[in-house]
Amino acid sequence: MAEACDVLIIGAGMAGASVGARLAGSAKVIVLEREDYPGYHSTGRSAALFSETYGNAPVRALSRASRGFLFSPPSGFTGTALAHMRGSLYVARADQVPDVAAFIGEADVANETHKISTAEALKLCPILRADYVADAVLEPNAADVDVNALHQGFLRMLRGAGGRVVTDAGVTAIESRAGIWHVRSAAGDFAAPVVVDAAGAWADEIARLAGVPALGITPLRRTALLLEPPAGVAIEGIPNTIDIAEQFYFKPDAGLILLSPADETPSPPCDAQPDELDVAIAIDRIQAATTLDVRRVRRKWAGLRSFAPDRSPVIGYDPKVEGFFWLAGQGGYGIQTAPAASLLAAALIRHESVPSELARFGVTAESVSPMRFVR
Repeated sequence: MAEACDVLIIGAGMAGASVGARLAGSAKVIVLEREDYPGYHSTGRSAALFSETYGNAPVRALSRASRGFLFSPPSGFTGTALAHMRGSLYVARADQVPDVAAFIGEADVANETHKISTAEALKLCPILRADYVADAVLEPNAADVDVNALHQGFLRMLRGAGGRVVTDAGVTAIESRAGIWHVRSAAGDFAAPVVVDAAGAWADEIARLAGVPALGITPLRRTALLLEPPAGVAIEGIPNTIDIAEQFYFKPDAGLILLSPADETPSPPCDAQPDELDVAIAIDRIQAATTLDVRRVRRKWAGLRSFAPDRSPVIGYDPKVEGFFWLAGQGGYGIQTAPAASLLAAALIRHESVPSELARFGVTAESVSPMRFVR
């Protein structure tokens, strides 16, 4: 006998946990997680930074609408701060100076950034090479996000409202019969009129199981590594430092330096592992831009960031298959947009309009709707 609920969510990472938390107070919600604990894949491997200049227009709108939650979370949501001011420093070589003009030429970027001199950039990040930085832009209000605190807060909110997370519940079959979705998993059978595809890198695979046309959600592997800081240099206060063309970024992380070559290598859905070539590229790029002499990599890992073809999230009911709701394609923005994206998704699942607290930041249902892929 299948266990019945109102909304069945597939995936207990940040997307599934957050929308489940938003819905559980008004509906019976069950979240299925294929691993033995939530957040094993992309959520647990994210080096999240909150930035209102990151991503395209729909992403930036969701980020703006998420700032209030991240900096002033609801009472009881967490016992620790979710966001810590860091700032982002964008640096450009001489050949990249035109990229700076293009970046700050966008109105919502210009509102959050200002150009600074090379001397100011070197003062903020003293490990940069003086002969490398030809131009620089500072985004002072960018912040580190405590991914685990945010994720656990949503999971507590979900469970506190009566929702349930079922782990070790990899989905093997999905079928719609008489307006009800029947889902078979390794942890048992479940039934609900609404299924939410929050499966991250597996989003298109879940859709195919349900007989829903895939949208082209593509997982891209990103590599990260932790390096020893140089002796005698205080690194904790340096900003998140980003190549203007996003060929690398680095920032302090618990006394070490977190570095990524900002790679985007197409990958099948999997337990992503770092490639040694990407690690070597990351080291080469940071040694070219800074005075670091990398002798040891303390740790290295990789995660999958999944994008729709236009790199905007996909949030909404499938236009051709009743009761199948997409919450996918968050790319590298899923952590910083989670508060707003989950609020939007919950409203749309309930067939409500965009909440006013999102609309005032420019969030629209149309910009993230799966309808945009219908030809």
